[in-house]
Formats: sequence, C-alpha cells, structure tokens
Amino acid sequence: MDDEPLSDWAERRDAKIGRLRAVPLVSDDGLKGSHLNPDAPRVIQRWNGFAWESHGTVVNLAAAQRLLHPRDEEPPTVATPESQPLSAGRGRHRKRRPGE
Repeated sequence: MDDEPLSDWAERRDAKIGRLRAVPLVSDDGLKGSHLNPDAPRVIQRWNGFAWESHGTVVNLAAAQRLLHPRDEEPPTVATPESQPLSAGRGRHRKRRPGE
C-alpha cells in the first residue's frame, strides 16, 4: 500500500481551514436534518484545522444558506491551484494504449 506523503495530507487539510457549516440548534431528541427544521435557528461553525468551533448564529435555514452561499454579487476570493497534466497510471487496471 502506498502511503501519501505527510506534506500532501497537511496541505489538503490546511486548504479546508476557514470552511463554514450550519448546524441546527434542536434538542437531543429532535430531527437534525437541515431541511427538516427550516425555521430552527442555526449555529455557524468554522473549521480551524483541528475542530469545528462556534463562529456565530443565524435565525433559520434561509439565513444560513445566504451566509454560506452568497450570491454572485460577491465573487469568491479563493485562489485556484494551477492544474497539472495527468501522468500515466501505474496500476494493473490501466488499459494499454496501442503500441505499448
């Protein structure tokens, strides 16, 4: 089994820092699916690289969606990585090309 380098894993983990999610604030026995209680308040949590921490609250699902998925008026500021060309695979599942 090929292990991925620790630096690749750390880079992938660090790319997720700052990601937000909305979690419904319901009692332990309540339904927790986001679509099941659209009027329930939500806590907004932020990933700090190790755990989700509270970042704020909103009044309902619609407000959470507006916060997590802003309209086109505010373009995302996330930098896109340079794409790298695909290299030839090494596994047994790879189909041979004509002439190989």
